[in-house]
Amino acid sequence: MLRNTLSLLTLLVIGAATFRSFQPSGTAETPSETKAAFTKVFKKRPGDKVPNINLPDVNGQQSMELYTVMKNHKLLLIDFWASWCGPCRAENPNVVKVYQTYKDKGFSVYSVSLDAKQDAWLKAIEKDGLVWPYHVSDLKFWDCAAAIEYGVDGIPVNFLIDSDGNLLAQDLRGKELTKVVAKYLE
Repeated sequence: MLRNTLSLLTLLVIGAATFRSFQPSGTAETPSETKAAFTKVFKKRPGDKVPNINLPDVNGQQSMELYTVMKNHKLLLIDFWASWCGPCRAENPNVVKVYQTYKDKGFSVYSVSLDAKQDAWLKAIEKDGLVWPYHVSDLKFWDCAAAIEYGVDGIPVNFLIDSDGNLLAQDLRGKELTKVVAKYLE
C-alpha cells in the first residue's frame, strides 16, 4: 500500500511539474526574476486603482495607454489572454457577446496578450472575432510588463474597472461576466 501511495505521489509531482513547465514552442521558461516580481504586485482589491498599462498595439508601434482608453468608457474589461491558451480561447465567445451587447452603453475590452509570436496573436484576434479596438502586447510571453505588474501567473484572468481606473471585479467568466456588466450599466 505504501509503495502504491508513493508511486501515485511521484506521478502527481511529475505531472504537476510537467504542466507548469509547458511553454508554447519557441519560448523560454519563466525567468526566476519574473517569478520574484510576482511578490510585489497589484493587490487586486475592489476599489483599488489599477496600475497603468502602456504596451504596443497590434502593429507593434503605437502604444495604447490604459489610462487614456478607460476615460472613454464607463466600464472596461482588462483581459489577459493568449492565442495558445485553450481556456482563454474558450472564454472569448462570452467576452465577444458581452462586448456586442454593451458596447453602445459604455463598455469595452482592453486585451493584453501574453503571446510571443505576433502572427499567432493576430490570427487568434481575427478567428475569435475580437472586434474591439484595444489589443496590446509586448510579445514577451510571461515576461510581459503588464502581466508582471498585475501579478498574472495564469490565464485567462480579467479585471473590470470603471472610467477612473477603480477595480470593480475580477476573474469574471461566462454568465457572471454578463451579470456584473449588466449590474453596472443597466
